[in-house]
Amino acid sequence: MSTSIDKSPSLRKLIMDIAHFFRQADIYYGHGTDSPDNEAFYLVLASLDLPFELTDKQLQQKLAPEETMMIWKLATRRVEERIPVAYLVNKAWFAGLPFYVNEKVLIPRSPIAELIEESFAPWVSESRVKRVLDIGTGSACIAIACAAAFPEAIIDAVDIDPAALDVARINVEAYQLADRVRLIQSDLYEALADNNYDLIIANPPYVDADDMQSLPMEFRHEPALALAAGVDGLDIVRRIIRESGRHMNQDAVLIVEVGNSQQAMESAFPELPLIWLDFERGGDGVFLLHAEDLADNDK
Repeated sequence: MSTSIDKSPSLRKLIMDIAHFFRQADIYYGHGTDSPDNEAFYLVLASLDLPFELTDKQLQQKLAPEETMMIWKLATRRVEERIPVAYLVNKAWFAGLPFYVNEKVLIPRSPIAELIEESFAPWVSESRVKRVLDIGTGSACIAIACAAAFPEAIIDAVDIDPAALDVARINVEAYQLADRVRLIQSDLYEALADNNYDLIIANPPYVDADDMQSLPMEFRHEPALALAAGVDGLDIVRRIIRESGRHMNQDAVLIVEVGNSQQAMESAFPELPLIWLDFERGGDGVFLLHAEDLADNDK
């Protein structure tokens, strides 16, 4: 970190200075931002617990030296340790909502947020969704966003990792949703008995072996358990396809994100009528299946 930094800059100048610092560094963007400017904006405002919508007058406000130095220390860690900003500030956004995160969970970034914001229309009828299952809940961002989208629904949020569920619990309690979002430690459906659902959402591990070897350093701060999924990235997805039909109500839908493993998915399941969803804000590798598509699936 430079010793010649402005120790009492305006908010705008600090953002600009840190963006310049990031621009000179070999860091990877992909955990909620896509440029040095956005990364700096995120780091500075989240560090100060400020909203993203600020007036010009607010951006001209001077910072105290201790605030400035605190933020520069975080920026230096971002560059030197390649830690994603969300972990540095313990905050990430999903579907317009803030969530606590740490290195026990993935940083929320799924395009499924766009589906939740539209209440999964036209694929489900909002009034008929009473039970939702979130597989691999992590921070519980999908489960909590679904609770907002379907205010009459009960959401079961499962994860195999108890450390991830500890993070999920922080978020569920922050949103006062413990009566509607049930956190369950489970390896997929193992702890769910014969529960059935109207909507099942899965964002499972789907990174194949080759991609795991080439991940940027930023991704190596995330739990490998939530990323790695065998040679072709489908180790967990195969189980989801095999087991989901038994837990789907009539007219239920299953939505699964497989990311870069989309081609592998199409090759592995040529008989399934996979519907690949489009996203206005970008993102791909998310498919949808109806209950009848999986009723007799025993692959």
